[in-house]
Amino acid sequence: MEGVPERFDSPRDRAEFLRPAHRAGVELYRARIVDCAFEPHGHDAYGFGVIDQGVERFRLRGAEHLAPVDTLVAMQPEDLHTGRAETPQGWSYRMLYLDEDLLRGLGGGSAWCFDDALIRDPRTVAPVSALMHQIWRAAAQGAEPLAFDSLLVELVEALRPHARDAAAPREARATTRFRPVIELMRARLDEPLTLDELAAAAGLSPFHFLRSFRREHHATPQQMLMALRLLEAKRRIAAGEPLAQVAAATGLADQAHLTRAFARRYGVTPARYRQQLQL
Repeated sequence: MEGVPERFDSPRDRAEFLRPAHRAGVELYRARIVDCAFEPHGHDAYGFGVIDQGVERFRLRGAEHLAPVDTLVAMQPEDLHTGRAETPQGWSYRMLYLDEDLLRGLGGGSAWCFDDALIRDPRTVAPVSALMHQIWRAAAQGAEPLAFDSLLVELVEALRPHARDAAAPREARATTRFRPVIELMRARLDEPLTLDELAAAAGLSPFHFLRSFRREHHATPQQMLMALRLLEAKRRIAAGEPLAQVAAATGLADQAHLTRAFARRYGVTPARYRQQLQL
């Protein structure tokens, strides 16, 4: 794989991020994973992926999914998910992350909702796969903004038939009974939280809260808190903040803790992520 690969625990695993210079709200990612098993995490954007080789197994919205070659993956912003190889040979894939507001602008003004995490229709998979190759190449080569944006619009148009209009994903999530809990987590990412505090925010007993939260979000409160911490860390790293400062602001013990937690969820260390974004 060209570019700057990450040194995982296994030398067989590599990953790379890329952002176009002119277009905010777009992030590209490609990886070859054999041994790494990604811990639950989310992305602050819609995520669209194509499997080039092998088979990925991932858990999303409480269900296990298998994504073989010539399959597209569609994820909502902040959907917690895992990821690991289903076969000994691992899997290769490419992802495109689009900010919610950008997708609204490109897609006609409405928010999208994908009822199915996998898209298998070859009439969609083939053109989207080709477009994602072109989009990566355009970003890597510094193509003219008009050319890059035109490819983005083509990709959005190809995906549109598989999405339905919905309330903005964040707004829809905000209507759940655990909204006060998520807000408390976001407000205190850099502080320790207790089970009693979170349960009180939901108006439930600790026992009932744990069971109900996991049923609603398909993750434990601790997994959700770590996912929110790493999402915020990713934003801060992309904004150029010093890594030690990022760790402190997101409740991680130190820069080493940030490095381990970030790599287990995004496939690259914070330093390599920053380098790949040329910050």
